[in-house]
Amino acid sequence: QVLMVQSGGGLVQTGDSLRLSCAASGHTFTTGAMAWFRQTLGEEREFVAAIAWSSGYTFYSGSVKGRFTISRDNAKNTVYLQMNSLRPEDTAVYYCASRVGTTDRSFYPATAYDYWGQGTQVTVSS
Repeated sequence: QVLMVQSGGGLVQTGDSLRLSCAASGHTFTTGAMAWFRQTLGEEREFVAAIAWSSGYTFYSGSVKGRFTISRDNAKNTVYLQMNSLRPEDTAVYYCASRVGTTDRSFYPATAYDYWGQGTQVTVSS
């Protein structure tokens, strides 16, 4: 129903910045949420950030708060993740996720989202 196409990512050095993008098609978001998760080999998919679409309220994990910023462009149906002050521990495959409609589901678990992007690798070298 909703196709999420990611772009961005790459190989950077500690302290650098990257901007990830995720464009959704098949649904024009007015409610619901988009989020970013990341996952490394052998680990659970980890919540990074989320944005409630209608209000613009944002949520961050403690490990990225103050360094990462999630934002949206309503006209482009796109969510972004601006990542600053990158660290090696930020290395992961990053996934965008979305859900539609209103819900009282938590923003934090991966199971709270219904649609996923293909993932993009972010590697931060020291």
